[in-house]
Amino acid sequence: MGDGPWVPPERRGVGLLFQDYALFPHMSVHANVAFEARADVEALLERLRIGHLATARPGTLSGGERQRVALARALAIAPRALLLDEPLAALDPSTRSAVAAELAQVIDEAGVPTVVVTHSYEEAVMFADQVAVIDRGAIVQRGSALEVLEAPASAFVAEFAGINYLLGTAAGTTVRLDGGQTVRTSDPADGRVAVLVAPWEITLALDAGGVGDSALNRIPARVDRVVVVGNRARVTLGSVVAEVTPESVERLAIRPGLEVVAVWKATATRVVSA
Repeated sequence: MGDGPWVPPERRGVGLLFQDYALFPHMSVHANVAFEARADVEALLERLRIGHLATARPGTLSGGERQRVALARALAIAPRALLLDEPLAALDPSTRSAVAAELAQVIDEAGVPTVVVTHSYEEAVMFADQVAVIDRGAIVQRGSALEVLEAPASAFVAEFAGINYLLGTAAGTTVRLDGGQTVRTSDPADGRVAVLVAPWEITLALDAGGVGDSALNRIPARVDRVVVVGNRARVTLGSVVAEVTPESVERLAIRPGLEVVAVWKATATRVVSA
């Protein structure tokens, strides 16, 4: 606890959405939302499209329905601020996107300061105007989603944002990576730098001769892992992650242990001070 005055929870004016929603299992949806409510419960239920579930118990609801009940309960106290702890973590992947869009709209309509705790950069971008990245208990970077994406302050921030962060030493438009490879960039620099390249800017080839001349950067690497999610495949190659199509994975027979070449253009390469 801090040095300020202690305020009872019911007087703090903070609406809290727990990661696991923490609904009262023995109470109906209406009773859950009405607990300590200062707003019109029926109107909230209709607003979140759960009015027809008013008499149901939490154990009979889907994940998305439970989340809406928990959100209605958080809004029912007429909060001055909202704290959402991993609001999508309890949802299955098939419903997460749709529920996320609904939640973002509700947050916008609530019109109060909102803090969303998440381990997903995609979720952070969807919900927040400002992103604060915390590493080992301290904020290591704060800014807009675009600022964090374009200039991550550390390898940890880059990994969170999904950007490759490769340390090296620059001399003009050439960077000698710590691993020994050479990378070309359109941004001249000198001294210790971090090379930034988005995974979706990287293509894969079985040999360096199988790519166009405009792609100056060709890094031989061994495939460590292949993960296909929807219409994209994330391929881990040591310290580099590429994002390609599943069709490319199948055509090139990409699998762990295969030697490939990671290829990207100098114009897709950014450099920041390390």
